[in-house]
Amino acid sequence: MAIQKVGVVGCGLMGSGIAQVCAQAGIDTVVREVGPEVVEKGLTGIDKNLARLLEKGTISETQRNEIRGRLKGTTSLDDLKNCDLIIEAIIEQLPAKRELFSALDALCPASTIFASNTSSLTITELAAATKRPQRFVGLHFFNPVPVMKLVEVVRTIATDAEVYEHMVDFSAKLGKTPVRAHDSTGFIVNRLLVPYLLDAVRALEEGVGSIEDIDNSMKLGCGHPMGPLTLLDFVGLDTTYYISNIMFEEFHEKRFASPALLRRMVLAGWNGRKAGRGFYDYSDPKNPKVMKF
Repeated sequence: MAIQKVGVVGCGLMGSGIAQVCAQAGIDTVVREVGPEVVEKGLTGIDKNLARLLEKGTISETQRNEIRGRLKGTTSLDDLKNCDLIIEAIIEQLPAKRELFSALDALCPASTIFASNTSSLTITELAAATKRPQRFVGLHFFNPVPVMKLVEVVRTIATDAEVYEHMVDFSAKLGKTPVRAHDSTGFIVNRLLVPYLLDAVRALEEGVGSIEDIDNSMKLGCGHPMGPLTLLDFVGLDTTYYISNIMFEEFHEKRFASPALLRRMVLAGWNGRKAGRGFYDYSDPKNPKVMKF
């Protein structure tokens, strides 16, 4: 069951990062996107990451060239048919993911293992679109993938035990620390993180503290590297809003319900750092300023 060739579907921020760490681990990797310009953008990002590692002396020029030589970009799903493992990292929408896996299921041999990088959807829902639920797992990486050490390895009730253990070992081979998670919406990290982030928004709504005070309280009082509102801007308010809605639909608990302020900010397009504004104004990215509501 050795993984000698990996396919990654999606060459955005997460997909390109996953492709990079697979290639760095010595595995031939094919990353697929819908258009050549998106493929090129993802591979250019990988080139920049490898250049930084080279500058720091983390890798040699020979190693950089070897890593890059193990990476191939494509726009064709057919180029993934001989992969031992395919990791999906496309848009976080159930219909799109199910359509993709159904197509891959018809294309790939029965031995190919399927994995999803979803952060909120249940793996069982995705596996149901295939005829190989026993060879289907979740591999939830964290952003930025080349830096973050954690991978949630998610097992459904149908996942074969040997396949699951193989994916735990595979994650470790990538230089990551795998944690074992059952297929419950949000898995471990988001099950704990999302209510915390939503409570921070509620605290702001209710006047418990200002944006700066809430962030500084959690940084200095709890030793967090960044405050919850800064983290929301980094993750994306739209992303958190979407995940919270999925989790609320699953559990129907108030702690997963999106606060009104978060919804209004998403509707206004204030989605955080990527949009230039969220709880902070990023018109000068090196010197964010607190937004006034």
